Amino acid sequence: MNLSPSALENIQTLILGLAFAGLLASAFEWATARRASFGLLSGGGLVALASLPILVFGAPFIILRNTVRGRRIEGRPIPFVMLATMLACGWSLVSGRLVLDLAHMVSGA
Repeated sequence: MNLSPSALENIQTLILGLAFAGLLASAFEWATARRASFGLLSGGGLVALASLPILVFGAPFIILRNTVRGRRIEGRPIPFVMLATMLACGWSLVSGRLVLDLAHMVSGA
């Protein structure tokens, strides 16, 4: 099986986006002793503003974590799980691309 260079780059970007999302969510949980969730935005004010970058880049991990938990605990239907997974992977692809571009800008390449 042969993959084109652009397909390999997209796979690497997807994996980087998912890994970075997991890293941010885990670092947030370690630093604050609470789980990263979209509920952080409901508090409003400075907390919501400060949590915005964490939620933007950590969203794929949060979506996948909540989807797996929802399937196990609530028995959510498989099409819902598939849709949420596709959304998380698309978001991860975009955030991974942003992380790569930022890394290239910082390194001067």
